[in-house]
Amino acid sequence: MKKLARRHVVVVAGTAAALVLTACSSSTKTGATTSNSAAPPPASQAAPTPTQATSAAPAASAGSSAAPAGSASPFAIASGSSTLHVGLAVANISLNFAHEMADGSQQAAAHAANIDLKVVGPPNTDGPAEEQLFTTLLTTQKDGDVLENLDPPIFSRTAAAGIASGIPIAALDTSPTPDSKITFYVGNDNYEIGVMLAKETIKRLPANPSGTVIIGEPNPGTPVLDSRAKGIKDTFASMTPNVKVKGPYQTYSDPNQNYSAWLAQVHANPNALAFLGVGDADSYDLAKIKQDEHGKYLVAGTDVDAKTLEDVKAGLDFVTIDPEHFLKGYIVMAMLIDSIRTGTPLPSGWFETPSLVVDQSNVDSIIAREKSQATEYAWYQDQINNLLSNQSAQMKPLSEAR
Repeated sequence: MKKLARRHVVVVAGTAAALVLTACSSSTKTGATTSNSAAPPPASQAAPTPTQATSAAPAASAGSSAAPAGSASPFAIASGSSTLHVGLAVANISLNFAHEMADGSQQAAAHAANIDLKVVGPPNTDGPAEEQLFTTLLTTQKDGDVLENLDPPIFSRTAAAGIASGIPIAALDTSPTPDSKITFYVGNDNYEIGVMLAKETIKRLPANPSGTVIIGEPNPGTPVLDSRAKGIKDTFASMTPNVKVKGPYQTYSDPNQNYSAWLAQVHANPNALAFLGVGDADSYDLAKIKQDEHGKYLVAGTDVDAKTLEDVKAGLDFVTIDPEHFLKGYIVMAMLIDSIRTGTPLPSGWFETPSLVVDQSNVDSIIAREKSQATEYAWYQDQINNLLSNQSAQMKPLSEAR
């Protein structure tokens, strides 16, 4: 599993522990770096700059509306001689999805240069703790901030106050509430992620299947996860009417709690056709249970934790759906920095980003992609250029975000 270098534990309001990363000059995979300014890494580790060519082009992403690879000129983030102080708040700094978003944002900051980027988030999914961290972030990173969270109403008042004070704020991965006054959001079509996972499952079932499928969700009530679960349920209902879908049942973000919750579901439903999760830990915990219990059922989930990718390679998880969090992190930070430096307001609406089916046919390329921030950027470079050079094609009304 990827690790965050130079983690700093801080205490918020005397009780809530959290991790803070400061992006800097020697950027490594999911790592904070060594100075307070995000600059390009050393040549031995450096990612290609936005104008360099790369042969590590990504496979096509399912659900993407991006322009074809190579169709757009490279996008260059506006440069500046003065240092910008920007931030990213994430819901759980211990899990892969947050690592990926931080990686992407750090690479965008490195390419922009003269950026002081601070990434903060609690070590477990804890909305109030993250809200405290976000409040503090707005006092230090006053040029602009990005907010990713799993409980949008908690952040509405804080975000609205930040925007009223003149700080531009963008939402990442979870659409904002109207009360937050945030009007720009970068994220997936999460309902479609659920549809993709359901269709991949149905491909592997017998013709006209009947039986039970169990859905698990780490944090019920989280809009992005609820949308994924709904996409799964609706797809099974329309394509396999004889399959009964149960859930979503709460499976928790903490890997240990997640494992216990799934183990209980497997024991309660030993003849189920499949167990499908919509969160980070679901994929690798389900794979471990299937292996330990010698299960004949199908298991799968989302995200690209190192353990999940190895489980896909081994055939334990038959698939994982990659929300391409690095891509989102890069896009939102690049657009925020460019907006600040050019004095052009961020667009209003939902910037939709693609998702990718990862199975045994392409998992080796994804494992190679995940080795470092540099290899991630090289893999995504054409896609980043196409998306950022065709921004209007990605924009949808914020009200349609799901």
